[in-house]
Amino acid sequence: MGAYKGRGMSNRRKLVIALGAGALIAPLACFAQQQRPKIARIGLLETISASSDANLREALIAGLRALGYVEGKNIVIEYRYAEGKYERLPGLAAELVQMKVDVIVAASGPGIRAAQQATTTIPIVMVRTSDPVGFGFVESLARPGRNITGLSNMNVDLSSKYLELLRAAVPKLSRVTVLTNPGNPTNANYLKRIQATAKTNNVTISPAQAGTESQIEAAFGVMKQERAGALIVLPDAFFLAQGRRITELAAQQRLPTMFWTREPVESGGLMSYGQNIAEQFYRAATYVDKILKGAKPGELPVEQPTKIELVINLKTAKALGLTIPEELLLRADKVIE
Repeated sequence: MGAYKGRGMSNRRKLVIALGAGALIAPLACFAQQQRPKIARIGLLETISASSDANLREALIAGLRALGYVEGKNIVIEYRYAEGKYERLPGLAAELVQMKVDVIVAASGPGIRAAQQATTTIPIVMVRTSDPVGFGFVESLARPGRNITGLSNMNVDLSSKYLELLRAAVPKLSRVTVLTNPGNPTNANYLKRIQATAKTNNVTISPAQAGTESQIEAAFGVMKQERAGALIVLPDAFFLAQGRRITELAAQQRLPTMFWTREPVESGGLMSYGQNIAEQFYRAATYVDKILKGAKPGELPVEQPTKIELVINLKTAKALGLTIPEELLLRADKVIE
């Protein structure tokens, strides 16, 4: 009987010790769980291809890294590329929404529109778009008011400058082709402004539409027939992806070509006037950071560009037999020789 009582006391003592240990372990486990960093999931919705987006993607990653975010450690980035086919964007946006990403970084007007139509709750950071108020992405630049904020371009306002700069480089210019993408609604605004500028400068504008690679080839065939004196390529993600091919075709026809961003000029185009897109992607990281820390996108003002850059490829100018005026070279932010 006594032996039985001893075993009972021993069992009760073990139970008390076990419960005490459990009480100690539970808070420690909870503390460890709380200390484990949350991995944020970011969606990148791009209208161009992965290869065309390489330097822009790296700029976004660099911006995030500067703020303490490292892929695979505290963030995961889900990449979705439409490869220049705008009809794919709604499905890609829907995929990101189904994955319940924390933030979507959406590039260009068509990409932002697809993200906007896919969700009204997941925050969207926009890049590479003009007139976000006019297109209904935000209520105002100061107070976006919805689930979208980010950075805007000034390309519509700058489009009238394209012709002015081209004429400075090619003084006797009389006929200019403007390459537009019918699938990009922003291009119509650019074209109207260029046409208005052309009227006061005695320049004939010939619009050419292209939304596929074969249509780009066909457009250059028309330019040759019409004896175009220069080409303005309007801001568009597909044209950015096709920048190298466009510059090749322009070189074959000895066409001075104006772009809205420096990348095609670095691969052989004559000039560009606009924002540094890679810098915009880098800046987009600040919006992602603020949103992940609890800020509401509708209360984060849209950032407008503070620097517009003129880039001139002097090597291309020489190949075209053009002498770029000294005053134009002095205005350039970058001269490629």
